Amino acid sequence: MNYQFQAIKTEKKENILTITIDHPPTNAVNAAIHTDLRNIFPMINNDPETRVVVITGAGERAFSAGGDVHHMVELLDDHQAAIASMKEAQELLYGLLRLEKPLIARVNGHAIGLGATLALFSDLIYAVETAKIGDPHVRVGYAAGDGGALIWPQMIGYARAREYLLTGEPLLAKEAAQIGLINRAVPLDSLDDLVYGMARRLAAGPTVAINSTKQAINLVLRRQFEGLIEVHSALELVSHFSADHAEAARAFLEKREPVFTGR
Repeated sequence: MNYQFQAIKTEKKENILTITIDHPPTNAVNAAIHTDLRNIFPMINNDPETRVVVITGAGERAFSAGGDVHHMVELLDDHQAAIASMKEAQELLYGLLRLEKPLIARVNGHAIGLGATLALFSDLIYAVETAKIGDPHVRVGYAAGDGGALIWPQMIGYARAREYLLTGEPLLAKEAAQIGLINRAVPLDSLDDLVYGMARRLAAGPTVAINSTKQAINLVLRRQFEGLIEVHSALELVSHFSADHAEAARAFLEKREPVFTGR
């Protein structure tokens, strides 16, 4: 199957499909990347040549720095586009949960916001040890509705998740591995050996058994998440229309500290 997208790159070797978020320097998710990611996961389920999927970011600085703030500002005055974007976010999460094949996150740099969500919804998460992982939705006046509030408590428990999600504070990949948020954190020069070594191992394994086991694990998450995804994205949409979000987005572009009013 040929994959053609606007803003992500794909490469297939040895039944391993690598998806690269390609928006340097930080691989922030703009509208085109959002749409591409929404579309690709259902396509992979219908691709018999792909046995394992790796998702990563271009370069070494970031896996993905999350939502593009310039795009957030554009959405402030375009309510229909904002609603459509939240709907697309729901479909993206469904695509991740319903992907039938193993998904490995190659976290080559910072994974922030939606970038962290993409990594944490993967089946295996291997990161460079200097990467920061965080979900700072609240810092831009957003509810963590695009998956963060769903997956973080499942990975590290509610107490830890609340602390990170309510403050937006990131943590280093080393610490993330220690508390079970990700699988392993390694030096950059060891990352590809770890990621693609595992990818080749899974691709050479009993595909039906591996895929069925992955689906069995994800059925638990799907039962918990499906039906909640719409509510979470709706809560994020409500926060999108808040004065605090508009202030945070504009302050980021103006390189100043936001002044929140609680509205």
